[in-house]
Formats: sequence, structure tokens, C-alpha cells
Amino acid sequence: MAMNMAGSAGGGRRGRRRAAVMAEINVTPMVDVMLVLLIIFMVAAPLMTSTIDIDLPVASGGKSLSSNAPPLTLSVKRTGGSCNSNVELYLGDTLISSADLLPKIKAIRETRSDAESVVYLRGDKDVCYTDMMKLLGYIRTAGFKANIVIVPEQGS
Repeated sequence: MAMNMAGSAGGGRRGRRRAAVMAEINVTPMVDVMLVLLIIFMVAAPLMTSTIDIDLPVASGGKSLSSNAPPLTLSVKRTGGSCNSNVELYLGDTLISSADLLPKIKAIRETRSDAESVVYLRGDKDVCYTDMMKLLGYIRTAGFKANIVIVPEQGS
């Protein structure tokens, strides 16, 4: 009873304020847990590698998937005029005309394996969309897959 009397003295709850609830996340325990996990993974990762020595058989015959042939690159540079007009085409480092492009890449496709059936298409930023789509069509007609190479702008 004495406790009740002391608690109710002074007007009860009207005069007292409750302490505000702390609504912040305590980051320190989270950082501790993350550091422990980091240490566990750093110790466990080298243990996961296999140390069993196996003599694998040597395969012979068939086509080699890797080749020393450089990838085929088609570069397009706009030389002036409007769309569908003046562009220079470079197959590798060689300047070729647009009329010779399709027969040349068809001939190259016949000499390459399926693993080497990719042409890297590089275009000047001023080349029109229609010119690039026409070249993609030539590449697909010849039987190649096309990868368009985009070079990010250099900071000026």
C-alpha cells in the first residue's frame, strides 16, 4: 500500500512525462556480426578448393573451340551528308566499299567455325540508325552473330 500511495502522490500521471521511445537503429551490433561473417568466409573459402589430383584423359580429334584468329570487327564512320549516304566501312583495318561487304563477310563466314561466328560492329556516334541496321542485316544474312561495341565517352 505504501507503494501505491507514493506512486499516486503529486497528481498521478498528469504531471509525469514518459521517456520518448528510441527509434534509431543501433548499428554497432550489425557491424560486429558482419565482421564475424567476413572472417568466417575468409577462413572457409580456401578450404572449399579441391586438393585432389586427378589425371584427366587427353581428348583428340574434333574441332578446337579456341582459335588464334582475331575477332572480326566491322567499323563504320560517317564522312558527311545525310543518312543512307556517305559512310566508310572498315573490315578489320581495311577500307572496303559497301557493295563488297556482303560477299566478303560471307566468304569469311565459310572459313570460320561456329565458335568464331561473331562480328563486332563499331559505329561512329554520327552514323545514322538506318545505316547501322542495314549493316546488322548484312551480318545476319552472312550467318554471323553481331555484337555492337559501345565505347563510353571520355571525360572532357
